[in-house]
Amino acid sequence: MKKEIQELLDLGKMLPLMEAFYTIQGEGFHKGTAAYFVRIGGCDVGCHWCDVKESWNADLHPPTNIEAIVKDATNYSNTIVVTGGEPLMWNMKPLTDLLKTKSLQTHIETSGAYNLTGTWDWICLSPKKLKLPTKEIYKKADELKVIVYNKSDFKFAEEQAVKVNKDCILYLQPEWSRRDKVIPLIVDYVMENPKWKVSLQTHKYLNIP
Repeated sequence: MKKEIQELLDLGKMLPLMEAFYTIQGEGFHKGTAAYFVRIGGCDVGCHWCDVKESWNADLHPPTNIEAIVKDATNYSNTIVVTGGEPLMWNMKPLTDLLKTKSLQTHIETSGAYNLTGTWDWICLSPKKLKLPTKEIYKKADELKVIVYNKSDFKFAEEQAVKVNKDCILYLQPEWSRRDKVIPLIVDYVMENPKWKVSLQTHKYLNIP
């Protein structure tokens, strides 16, 4: 990679863009609302059940000027969701600063494994056992979304829940390939522990991106 491109990537003025698309938010608090998704390449968290493993290698995705990303975003929605991969592997401040000049709402979906950069109107923290979040992001998360693959994930969810702020909304979401097995477990758990809510990947049921 050319040195000047790498420098721009390091500064956050370019980002490895895997894809960007206008769709309906399928998960969590904002499910059912229209949003423009910006998926950034690069992730070293390594969840074995990840449904976008093609995002892991940032080198596979073209370094893209943030001006181009923002220009496209303004054509679709006033809510921009930055996801990955793990977007916080990159400096998000330049991107969110530019989005804010257009008066756009900035949302991020992150494992929290890297330092929080950028200005966000909504932070969805989805922690992973393999690479835990930084201490800083727990207090800033608007929603905590824990993926449930097996029974041990309920214990992990409770360990994470005590670290977030009191206003953070708590979600348990079935891992898609195990949904038939774990949904009954989640339903029972939420009924016994009503501080939690159920999150479903409704976009998959609707067969949309």
